[in-house]
Amino acid sequence: MTKVIYYITSSGDNPFDKFLDSLSEQQQRKILRILTNIKVYGLTTAIPHIKKLIGTPFWEIRILGQDNIRVFYAVLLKDSILVIHGFTKKSQKTPFREIKTAMDRLNDWLDK
Repeated sequence: MTKVIYYITSSGDNPFDKFLDSLSEQQQRKILRILTNIKVYGLTTAIPHIKKLIGTPFWEIRILGQDNIRVFYAVLLKDSILVIHGFTKKSQKTPFREIKTAMDRLNDWLDK
């Protein structure tokens, strides 16, 4: 069992929820199914859908299909992850601004 924690801003907002709300129902189901599988069965069940972002503390959940959706998370402890950021990927390379947003959120969470 893996604990899935969602990043919350100091004002109480959940940016990942806002990102989810911007997606179609089918896209939301895909993301939530993977996160539920991680929660119940652990990270190894998500191996086909996850990839380490080289040079960062982040991993990404990759949702492929018409829209390439990415969800960044960080492994906090052995059995917990922090879901930090989600975005729709439009190019081959992950945009630096998306990595910076995730890094800023991780630093904010660690400073709390």
